[in-house]
Amino acid sequence: MEEDKQNITLILDSFRFGFKVERSKESVYRRAAELCNSSFQSYRKAMPKATTEMLWAYVALQMGCNLCNDAREKSLQPVEERINQINQLIQTHINTNQTL
Repeated sequence: MEEDKQNITLILDSFRFGFKVERSKESVYRRAAELCNSSFQSYRKAMPKATTEMLWAYVALQMGCNLCNDAREKSLQPVEERINQINQLIQTHINTNQTL
């Protein structure tokens, strides 16, 4: 059975985009549009003479960097958890042997 979908319209700067998205993901799309618009406005304020295309290129680069950073952190999370477990075992061993 096809996932329940709906049509939404998002506005990025002055551009309107129509999408057909899963209802469960609507808020994700809307939040992403808010983040893009916020970033765009920040770049517009910082670089008032830049073209719209250049500003959107900066937004795309920023979002791509954020995505790469998030993916890197997520891929390292299991490693960090295991290191913490090992450190706890070592600390327990040290504490046990100090009392002997």
